[in-house]
Amino acid sequence: MIKRLQKRYALSEQGAKDLVKGCLACVLQNLSFMFPVGLLFFLVSDLLNGGIPGEKTAFYIIGCVGCIAFILLATYLQYNATYFATYRESGVRRITLAERLRKIPLSFFGKKDLADLTSTIMADCTFLEQSFSHFIPELAGSIISTTLISISLLFFDWRMALAALWVMPVSFAIVGLSAKVQEKLNQKAMDVKMDCADGIQECIETVRDLKANNAEAEYMKGLEKKIRAVEHRSILNEFGIAVFVVSASLILKLGIATVSLVGSVLLIQGSLDVITFFLFLLVVSRLYDPLQGALQNLAAVISTRTNIARMNEILDHPVQKGDNRLSNNGYDIVFDHVRFAYNTETVLKNVSFTAKQGEVTALVGPSGGGKTTVSRLAARFWDVNQGRITIGGMDISRTDPETLLSLFSIVFQDVTLFDNTILENIRIGNKDATDEQVIAAAKLANVDEFAEKLPDGWNTNIGENGCELSGGERQRISIARAFLKNAPIILLDEATASLDVENETLIQTALSRLIADKTVLVIAHRMRTVAGADKIVVLADGVAAEEGTPYELKKKNGLYARMVKLQTESQNWKLK
Repeated sequence: MIKRLQKRYALSEQGAKDLVKGCLACVLQNLSFMFPVGLLFFLVSDLLNGGIPGEKTAFYIIGCVGCIAFILLATYLQYNATYFATYRESGVRRITLAERLRKIPLSFFGKKDLADLTSTIMADCTFLEQSFSHFIPELAGSIISTTLISISLLFFDWRMALAALWVMPVSFAIVGLSAKVQEKLNQKAMDVKMDCADGIQECIETVRDLKANNAEAEYMKGLEKKIRAVEHRSILNEFGIAVFVVSASLILKLGIATVSLVGSVLLIQGSLDVITFFLFLLVVSRLYDPLQGALQNLAAVISTRTNIARMNEILDHPVQKGDNRLSNNGYDIVFDHVRFAYNTETVLKNVSFTAKQGEVTALVGPSGGGKTTVSRLAARFWDVNQGRITIGGMDISRTDPETLLSLFSIVFQDVTLFDNTILENIRIGNKDATDEQVIAAAKLANVDEFAEKLPDGWNTNIGENGCELSGGERQRISIARAFLKNAPIILLDEATASLDVENETLIQTALSRLIADKTVLVIAHRMRTVAGADKIVVLADGVAAEEGTPYELKKKNGLYARMVKLQTESQNWKLK
């Protein structure tokens, strides 16, 4: 049962156990509310039979105190078993989702946007937190306690019991049958919410371009439509659920009427005594109250299916696994008949080449040829569909991704920095490094040229994603990270593509220090960037079209030579 609850509600094992405890605590609390009803029944019986005997006075006083104490204890247990346990599970669930995302291949993120994933971790978890503290335990508690009370009522008088209980299956059936309608409504509501969240995020990220093109007003009109769509869909969603819940509640209220009607008939016929009639009126007045909430909780539980499905999409996604030990002998990277398709689009058809240790291997070619894909596959950001990739003879598909990445220092074209100091941004490369080691790595990357001129020097906060720095300065911090990590394999993905000549020269100098005696894969569009490479692999149409030194490929007069010629002519045209 625990495993089923884990799968059904996207819970941890402890969370599933806590859910069971919460349900049992709610059963206990609901039953505790029936004890005053029983005490009142005995009191009325004694009054109708000639008054309260003196010896029973203490019994009723102790009974009242006992009922109050039992209700307080049951409520305390219920609160701890539902709310506190739910808060703990909410934290565990968010961490579990984040850990799962950390191990999922990057291909998964190509199908998702940031707003969607953020909403799953934050909004969906928050909604489920409310469900597990309010809806599910109380629903289960109401159903179980009501079933127990219903069975006991049958022993008193089965006719009155049927008059009181017939409304329950009808009411729950009405809400239960609304499941498919609710799922459709919830999915549509979720779709427009995600569309709106994407629009808001896009607006914030592109506000500079919108201002530059005087497109703010037009964009805001479209964003307002998305917000209105969320409002409209939320109203329809609430109305769609209310139709079923209110209808079921009306049916439930008929139970009081049927108990009164059937009881009156039986009383007139003389087949029912007043005390039993009074007992049933007391019980139904209390019995339907938790069921009223249970109907609403049932509708809410049905609504969680959409949120749970979104969470299970992450939790059920296959993760990359492998050996935590490295078995490589050297650092030669070998691509052996590698094929890779992103979604349905084949990017690499049959790629084979070797990037040797101590050499710079450059990947060039037209856009869409697969250069970046090759570098990502080498670091096992994705797994190949066919063929294999080895590092020093070690098959990377059998190696744990995090262990594998300890061999790599990667410098991307798009640098990601954190809202922190220069020192802490560089220390990302090695969290255990001392300040002296960080500064030494920074100087190798020429970071000291601008860092020491800032007001707080190395402890200057550089703002969100390094907004206080220029593109060249941000790139040098990224290279400093690679120096600090000092891994044996270097991946350079268009590290100088967006820089001016002065910054490019500084960074090329820093990179020449970084790549000494290492296995280096360089991705570049500018042919002058790879002119000094030991080996060039030209990727085109998903295959390694050419391979050799820059001199050999120029002499061959193939695709590489044509690319060099075109870029040279383009530069000469600009000079004119």
